[in-house]
Amino acid sequence: QLHLVESGGGSVQPGGSLRLSCVAPRAIFSVFTMYEMAWYRQAPGKQRELVAAITSSGSANVADCVRGRFTISRNNSRKTVTLQVSSLKSEDTAVYYCNARSESDNCWGEGTAVTVSS
Repeated sequence: QLHLVESGGGSVQPGGSLRLSCVAPRAIFSVFTMYEMAWYRQAPGKQRELVAAITSSGSANVADCVRGRFTISRNNSRKTVTLQVSSLKSEDTAVYYCNARSESDNCWGEGTAVTVSS
């Protein structure tokens, strides 16, 4: 099972910002551009939900609830995907998971926690 590695979570006050990063496992470096990358989140007591996704060519989509506040980007040379989160609200509190999906693979990281609280 291949695992992605997330980083960048933490505790911030409402209105704050964070930069979440995810590095692909070395085993898929050579085929990284075949993967669509995405960020999901799971809040306590809730189901995991898709936050943002980006294709290998850079076409991005974000969920309505975070549009205008969250931005997803990827660096195919560095095999990374980043989620810039800003204007954070208490309801953004969750564990954020990185996902890499291809025709034959569906990889997850262990998550990075984001807590928004005053």
